[in-house]
Amino acid sequence: MTSTQEKQIRAPGELAQRYGRAFCAYLQSTHGGAHERNHVLKSVRALQEALAADPKLRTFLDNPRLTGQSPQKVASMLAEGLGLGNDLRRLIGVVAREGRLPILGEILEAILLEEARDRGEVTVEVRTARRLTDHQRDQLRHRLREAGHHHISMTEHVDPALIGGMTVRVGPVLFDTSIAGRLTRLQHAMKGAA
Repeated sequence: MTSTQEKQIRAPGELAQRYGRAFCAYLQSTHGGAHERNHVLKSVRALQEALAADPKLRTFLDNPRLTGQSPQKVASMLAEGLGLGNDLRRLIGVVAREGRLPILGEILEAILLEEARDRGEVTVEVRTARRLTDHQRDQLRHRLREAGHHHISMTEHVDPALIGGMTVRVGPVLFDTSIAGRLTRLQHAMKGAA
């Protein structure tokens, strides 16, 4: 499993979660109506999808040499280029000013997880080597309900690098039954035995 794959399936770190909680608290205090918050969250998802779809942008944001005014310019260009509202523009500005642009994707994920948690919803992210069939999707939802997760929001991603099997992240917990994950665990076990 590559480091990019690990980043994609890992739950947001504590720092990203703190930003996520702070941003959700800000939204609660400034946007009383659910409609306004949903509009902002739609922009959060759009930005998250843009980062996921553009590896060059992610590489650029990961650049440790973004110092001085550069992060603010990047934040401004990002917000303008995607037509983001003032709330996200401020968030990106704070993240850039504090030198946290490399974890922007994690922060966005933390915001969505926090908001789902506030609604009593469990976020489930499924990654498979091939697209799930309707039967497989129904089975997975049934298993999640059996595990006590009745209100779920499930997102699916196809990742051929998994080779086979799947990864399922339920909130912060990751279940990895992928062939790539098994190979990685086997490789680590062999290194430990040597």
